[in-house]
Amino acid sequence: MNDAVNGDASKTATGGPISEAAAGAILTIDLSAIRENYRRLNARLGGVRCAGVVKADGYGLGAGQVASALMKEGCDIFFVALLAEGIALRKAIGTGPEIYVLNGLPPGSEGEAVASGLRAVINSGAQLRAWRAAGHRVGQRLPAAIQVDSGMSRLGMAPPDVEAMAGDTAVFDGIGVRYVMSHLACADEPHHPANEQQRGAFERLRAMLPGALASLANSSGIFLGPPYHYDLARPGAALYGINPTPAEPNPMLPVVRLQAKVAQTRGVEKGAGIGYGHTYHAEGPLSLATISFGYADGWLRRSASAAWFEGTRLPFLGRVSMDSIILDISALPPGKLREGDLVELLGPSQSVDDAAGHAGTIGYEILASLGTRFHRRYVGG
Repeated sequence: MNDAVNGDASKTATGGPISEAAAGAILTIDLSAIRENYRRLNARLGGVRCAGVVKADGYGLGAGQVASALMKEGCDIFFVALLAEGIALRKAIGTGPEIYVLNGLPPGSEGEAVASGLRAVINSGAQLRAWRAAGHRVGQRLPAAIQVDSGMSRLGMAPPDVEAMAGDTAVFDGIGVRYVMSHLACADEPHHPANEQQRGAFERLRAMLPGALASLANSSGIFLGPPYHYDLARPGAALYGINPTPAEPNPMLPVVRLQAKVAQTRGVEKGAGIGYGHTYHAEGPLSLATISFGYADGWLRRSASAAWFEGTRLPFLGRVSMDSIILDISALPPGKLREGDLVELLGPSQSVDDAAGHAGTIGYEILASLGTRFHRRYVGG
């Protein structure tokens, strides 16, 4: 990672920045890596428009910072999950880019969305009617995307609802349908039959709706090839360095480095109980270090993992606590690791996907769970 610091977005309880000295851990976010990942995805798309999905505060890394970096690569369309995320992003990046709200708008919130220049992703007949009414109130043809459920059973208009409005152009009066879209459930499994089944369902459903551009591919969907690309791809996870092709080497650059400070070191004798519940007892003399980092910082309690120091693996011992984790540092020379030193949780020695594997989860959850107590350091970009 580039060592030039470009910004610090961490906040204390009173709203001020968290200094490196005051924080128990440091999260470094490489915006130049995010830009390069966008370029790599763009290259695979061969001219198809590429959006940026920055929901959940940019997968926990800062939606405003991520979107601003992507805008330097020409990205001018973003997707968030919630209206509140869209309002915050609009304030952060200004009036130019398009911002779509994936989960649709809560009833009665349409005016707020219009005031912030946001675009609705319409998932139901009720949302369609509400957005149409909002357009009539302000005398504008409001832009929107229509999402259809092609087989994930999560969000989007169900096939019977689409069929019921087929051919009724009055249903869309006052709405500028920019995209018809859907979401792939199994794109990270390229040979899964659901991928082609969903693509076929998407083709059938969008043919019943007003003519518009089409969008189907998420991060992994981009790697399924041109039949899935359509007019707009919506990558999220791949931008942040999560592997979109889990069965193959990761084609994306790593984006984050997470380091925690050593709060204390000690030696213990054989038989010493370690951590809550004494789930581990020392089998012989051990050297230990306690780091200022725990599940309140988003490191899942069920994680069985390790930290690294100068390439040496330091296993976790006992349970993850709210604010601390105990490490076995016996592999290091005595006195090598001291209070205030940094050990690595995510970075060259352990990727986000590696950490997810240890926790029995996915990289998305690792990033989105990261807390707010870090000193955040933005580099590159």
